[in-house]
Order: sequence, then C-alpha cells, then structure tokens
Amino acid sequence: MTRARLLLAALGLVLVGLTGSAAAQTAAPAISLDETVRGLESAYGKMNDLKAEFDQTAFNKSLNQSIPAKGVVYLKKGGKLRWEYADPTPQQIVSDGKTLWIYTPALSQVNTGAAPEALSGPAGSFLAGLGKVREHFAVRFLNPAEPRDKDGNVVLDLTPKQPLPTMARLVLALDPRSWEVRKAVVYDQFENTVTMLFRKTTINGGLPDSLFTFVAPKGVATVPLR
Repeated sequence: MTRARLLLAALGLVLVGLTGSAAAQTAAPAISLDETVRGLESAYGKMNDLKAEFDQTAFNKSLNQSIPAKGVVYLKKGGKLRWEYADPTPQQIVSDGKTLWIYTPALSQVNTGAAPEALSGPAGSFLAGLGKVREHFAVRFLNPAEPRDKDGNVVLDLTPKQPLPTMARLVLALDPRSWEVRKAVVYDQFENTVTMLFRKTTINGGLPDSLFTFVAPKGVATVPLR
C-alpha cells in the first residue's frame, strides 16, 4: 500500500492513541462495557485539538512485510489534520477538512483534491468518532473474559456500522484512569494492519487553523489526487 492509502487506513487511528503505555495494574477492579464506553466518550468529547509524536507500523499481510514510519501529527475538530512524516521518507499530509494535500519533497510534487469522505466521519475525526463511539461502531471487549491487557489497559474491539473500505475493524487499548487510547490497531478488509503509538502528547493546546492549510513551495508541481 502507498503511504497515502496507509494514511486513509490510519485515519481510523486519527481516532487514536494519545500517550505511552500505562503501568501494569494488579488486582484491578472489574469493569463493565458500559462504563468503558461512557469514559471513552466523555474523554474525547472534551477534546478540541491534539499534537503528538508518533510511531507507525504498517503490515501488508499478502507480502508479509512491515513498514515503519514516525513523525508528528496535529489534529483538530472539523476533520483538520496534519501528518508530518520524518522517517523513512519526509512527507506532509494536510487537510483543512475540505481539501487534502499530500506533499512529497523528494518528488517536488504535491497531490491535492477534495478531502475523502472518511475525513469527515468517524475514521477521520477521532474527536467526533470516539466522542460518539456507539453511534459509529459496534463495540465489545476484545476478550470479554479478561477485558484488560498485561499493562492494565482495557481493550475494545470496534466494528464500523457503516462499511469503510480502509477500516473493517479497530482495536483500542484504553487507560482506565484517563480513558485515553494508548495503542490502536486498524484492520482493512484484506487484514492488513496499521498500528500507531503516540508520545509527548499535548491536548487542547489551541492549535491555529493556519496549521491545517498548505501552500506549495515555489517550483513544486501540483498533481490532482486520484
């Protein structure tokens, strides 16, 4: 998959992870699915914007190949996003919620077009998607017999109610104290996966709207996004 397609797959993860892994918990109290969903919706319903460093791993099942990447992501309500990939290939993917720009310096090229529908739905706005999780997803525990993982995070298994070609399933590991997502894995219809971990997160820092527009540098070719 191309990085642009990986992004669309990972837009479910724009729904996602916000900080490092939680400390392991012992003798944790029992927790219900309703309590977990209420906590998740409450935490994300209050968020307006987010900035974080990220590590991404995209796994292609047919090729049995994993592709790592890392960089910085900026997100804001209204489908606004800015992914700045630093490694392995510099690239910027920016949307103001209406227009999408994909800038690849190595090609001296920016692809641009209308933002995909995914950007305005639960796969494109974690603030809206996780703020109303049961409106957009069928929700269950990944392991109903043991809802927590080895780190004490509560793990949910989400299936979109409306079919999405780039997201057939989303697994989230939540810190039961803050209800922030620690880890997320999105599966597409072919069982390829994108896993993202986030660190150095700032929530509601007041990110300006100007951060979510893109002006091509001089000499850069503009190519329609297909």
